[in-house]
Amino acid sequence: MSNNRSRRITKEIADIHSDTSSHIQADPVGNGEDLTHLKGQFRGPPGTAYEGGNFVVDIKIPNEYPFRPPIMKFDTKVWHPNVSSQTGAICLDTLSSAWSPVLTIKSALLSLQSLLSTPEPKDPQDAEVAGMLMRNPEEFQRVAREWAVRYAGAPKKERGEGSGGTSGESLQQREQRSREEEERERLAAYEGYNKDLIDRFVNMGFDVDRVVSAFKFVGIDRNGGEDYELEEAYMGDITARLLGEP
Repeated sequence: MSNNRSRRITKEIADIHSDTSSHIQADPVGNGEDLTHLKGQFRGPPGTAYEGGNFVVDIKIPNEYPFRPPIMKFDTKVWHPNVSSQTGAICLDTLSSAWSPVLTIKSALLSLQSLLSTPEPKDPQDAEVAGMLMRNPEEFQRVAREWAVRYAGAPKKERGEGSGGTSGESLQQREQRSREEEERERLAAYEGYNKDLIDRFVNMGFDVDRVVSAFKFVGIDRNGGEDYELEEAYMGDITARLLGEP
């Protein structure tokens, strides 16, 4: 191995060891003398079916490194559309066309960790897994969690327990609650006025808060939150208020 490549890999490994916050690991295989073959590890991302698991990645450093990317594959079996469920091969731009010499082993491992959070079923490595994710996301979540428990040592949780995305059902429920809360917060800004009534002025380029303020200044009736046609005089007063006219 060239001295430059050896020094770079040694430094990258030292940087990984010194960074305790990322929980990324990488070390040479065997007695530590061969820097062209490493094993990397990272934890499954929180809020996903992989949470709490420990994922091991095989890393081989090509002669042209860092001008060519490291060759990585999962040793730990993973149920994920961008990872082969049979061989651990990975489909990720960072490890192919998007690689740059400024990237490192650590950044590549972080990209793999991020990949577990953001599967891309339309650009799959494993068509069977991708098909399941698109057709039946709940079943995908169940199997992904089952594999994380079985192969990556993730803690086994009861269905819906905890925050780790242990089931498609719990994920859907959280997403639904989040959407409902966002909708409630958005409608609260209308302060009891009908949304369509306010939005007629919002569509003219004014903020919701400003339109509601103008309605209150002019004394527009909330009409129980129902939509209705404003009289021309009121329309003129509201528009004048919005335009800053006395």
